[in-house]
Order: sequence, then structure tokens, then C-alpha cells
Amino acid sequence: MNALPLDDVPAVKVYLGLPLFGSRAPPGGIKELGRRQAEDFAMLLFKPVVVGAADELPSVVAALRQRGCLAAGQPVGLTGFSAGGAAVLVALMQGKVAVSTAAIVNASTGLNASVHALERVTKQPYAWTPASRALAGRTDAARHAAQIARGEPPTALLIVQGGRDAVLAPETAIALDQALRPYYRANGNGARLKLMLVHGMPHDWTSDPHDAVGVSRAIGDWFDEYE
Repeated sequence: MNALPLDDVPAVKVYLGLPLFGSRAPPGGIKELGRRQAEDFAMLLFKPVVVGAADELPSVVAALRQRGCLAAGQPVGLTGFSAGGAAVLVALMQGKVAVSTAAIVNASTGLNASVHALERVTKQPYAWTPASRALAGRTDAARHAAQIARGEPPTALLIVQGGRDAVLAPETAIALDQALRPYYRANGNGARLKLMLVHGMPHDWTSDPHDAVGVSRAIGDWFDEYE
């Protein structure tokens, strides 16, 4: 909320906590998360956090409507960073909620990208199982580009990626853009997809005030244009 208030965007903003983090942390906190990561990162962390967050979106929309914050027919926009960005992509793949506009920042593009990031950090290989490989296939955003771009018009998607992201390589964002672009161009919606590479920006895009302001402004402008 502090880094991306989007005060200039005329919309109701709701900041959702990811499953297993913050106030939703399991008993044992960080220690328990570490245990889950060591035991099976994909099935015990990625799935409940990323896929779990996407699965919750319909109930979030229903709650907003019940509280009078979202009228029938009003557009829904999503934004997310890192794992939150991955949850946005999974929600777009699922298509359970019509999303008019979305913006992701230094986002994982699926379980494969997250496992590669984990292996770079821990210097340990992840032990794949049939279940985790199936999950990797289901959450690979580039592989499911057609589903992400299926709307009429498709979701206006801004992909913001730091050029110095040492956690999630910029190549994954570039590959996602390349996979999506033919679908957007096919129906004359090329302008609704944008890849914004920020030279020198690390994974934590809020660490440099200049990057933080630039990313915030770009996302705000994107929502103002397409929401």
C-alpha cells in the first residue's frame, strides 16, 4: 500500500495479503515457511501461496459486491509483485473473473521460473515429482498465453521487469511478452500489451526511490488508460 498507493487512479483499491504471509502466516511463522520450502517448495509453498491467491479472487469479488464496493459490470483490475504477480498471471489463465486491466512487476511467470530462482538462491537442486511437474505445466504463463489473451478485448497487461533482477531473470518476462504478442496483435489489440524493461532496477523495485516513483507512475498511467 505504501509503495503503490495509486492515489490518482479513480477506483476502489483493495490490498490483499498472500496466503501464508503476514497476518496469514501459519503457526511457526518464518521457521514453518522454511520447513515447507525445504520439504517441497512447489507443493507446500508455491501452490498454496500463488495458486491459492488466484483461487480466492472470485470470493474477493463477491465480497466487494456484497459490501457495495463493486457494482455489477464495473471493471476489475489486478496488480502484483513477484509471487503476487505470479498470482495475477494464474488468475488470468483461470479466467474465473473477467479482468480488464493488469500490471505485474518482477513477476514469476510460473513454477518453473520460481524453482529456478530458488535454486539460484539456495545453490541446491529442487527434487521434482510428478505432481510438481504437472503444477509447473498448469502455471506456465508463456505456455498458456492463449488463455491469458482470450478476452474480447483481452486484458490490458503491463509487464514491468527490472534489468538487474537477480531473483527472476528478465529473460522470463521477455519470453512471456513474446508468447503473448501474437495473440494480442491477431485481433488488433497490440497496444493492450506492454513490456517495460527498467534498466538497472533490482528485484526489490522499491529500494531505489527513482525506480519506485517511475514504476508507480507507469502502473497508474496504465490503469488510467485502460481501466
